Amino acid sequence: MIRDSEVFRIGTITKPHGVNGEVVFQFTDDIFDRVECDYLICKLDGILVPFFMEEYRFKSDTSALVKFERMDTAESTLRLQGAEVYFPLALAEQDEDGELSWSYFVGMTAFDEEAGELGTVVEVNNQTVNTLFVIDGKNGELLIPAQEEFIVEIDKENRHLYFNLPEGMLDL
Repeated sequence: MIRDSEVFRIGTITKPHGVNGEVVFQFTDDIFDRVECDYLICKLDGILVPFFMEEYRFKSDTSALVKFERMDTAESTLRLQGAEVYFPLALAEQDEDGELSWSYFVGMTAFDEEAGELGTVVEVNNQTVNTLFVIDGKNGELLIPAQEEFIVEIDKENRHLYFNLPEGMLDL
């Protein structure tokens, strides 16, 4: 059985595409294309279920058409419509260049050496020049620059991210 703690969310199946069993997959992370893995995990009725891909092709920067094994008609894919799609953490730790995927950090608990627990990383925004960790904290949303000089430690086992933030950064 696949547990929520073993995966991270990378997108949603939006709808069937055509009559041959393809689906439209809106993704927030293209890790499935950068890491060797022949399946995606969909949440159906609260259960994480692996679906093996026959093939996929990109439709845009944020969507792909995916064909899963044993799904050969539009009707067979209807149960996937609206399903959240996940990727295994164990395979996502590093991409082909040895770098951690940004999505790997989502769900981690963030800490600062001075302030203590900051909250949970809910998103990594890399839509601008400066990539930001979006942290849902007890005092609202925090935006922390994803800069190596601020990161003290990444505790993969406990899913903790430790920062040493400059004085005043949490007051912005």
